[in-house]
Amino acid sequence: MTSQEIFLLPADNGRLSNFCGQLDSHLRQIEHRLQVEIANRGNQFKVSGLDASVKAACAVMYTLFDSTASEQLTAELIHLAMQDASIDSLLENPSLPAEHEVAIKTKFGLIKGRGPNQQAYLKKIFSHDINFGVGPAGTGKTYLAVACAIEALQTEQVRKIILVRPAVEAGEKLGFLPGDMAQKVDPYLRPLYDALYEMLGFERVEKMIDKGIIEVAPLAFMRGRTLNDAFIILDEAQNTTTEQIKMFLTRLGFGSTAVITGDITQIDLPSEKMSGLRHVLEVLKDIEGISFTFFAVRDVVRHPLVQRIVSAYEVYEQKTKTAL
Repeated sequence: MTSQEIFLLPADNGRLSNFCGQLDSHLRQIEHRLQVEIANRGNQFKVSGLDASVKAACAVMYTLFDSTASEQLTAELIHLAMQDASIDSLLENPSLPAEHEVAIKTKFGLIKGRGPNQQAYLKKIFSHDINFGVGPAGTGKTYLAVACAIEALQTEQVRKIILVRPAVEAGEKLGFLPGDMAQKVDPYLRPLYDALYEMLGFERVEKMIDKGIIEVAPLAFMRGRTLNDAFIILDEAQNTTTEQIKMFLTRLGFGSTAVITGDITQIDLPSEKMSGLRHVLEVLKDIEGISFTFFAVRDVVRHPLVQRIVSAYEVYEQKTKTAL
């Protein structure tokens, strides 16, 4: 056990109140995540615990206090700040140096990976033609892939973005749904649209779709095509069959990048169908030039409760398997 005292300056009561939270709720959140004890008197704080945890807590506290100059702290902001600080890596290897971060500039701000796994994911996408991002909901797999696609388009590395998703609930039989093909598939591609709107703005995205610079399509309509100079994202790949994902991967042409994202714990296929994503991870695991990034509960960047929910399901499923 070790202790460290820090002073947060300037000693402004308003900022200190913002930093500590109602009934010191923000301090309790840091304590709970990092397994430390925090005592304070005014702007003087004493942090006690294991050495690595104390160092990590102090670093986060300085960062969070700096941010009180311009924003109101919330539980979510504190959670994300600890993700940004790569807390888990610090705890596992306190001497690990921070690598150069990849950042993507969009119209509405800078996008960067939160934590080492997301940073590694971005670097792999920029250096590999085929990339897999596998892990639970809320880990940024799709969002960061869309950001990379926009970066590639804006720097003229590709000529178009193609967004693909299997329409599973209808077994890819979309005929009974009203409207043209885009309208039939729209509900399945909504998360991809949302990411595009956030990064580029609604009007610009709609213009690019009209011009064919951004194309959305169900997976079944990829058959027979060869995709050159394109950035292709296959989302929800756990709901592809083995035949579909093989067909998709063999569409890749010259000058193209593909990102395949999915969560093998959320497969909606009929029980007799093998998940294409689960299968392809085994088939291609030793192929040079293909990158794999596996996200875990610690990488969840949504509401802190999402992280706990994902973790609870993992524990429950593990217990169920053990019981069987």
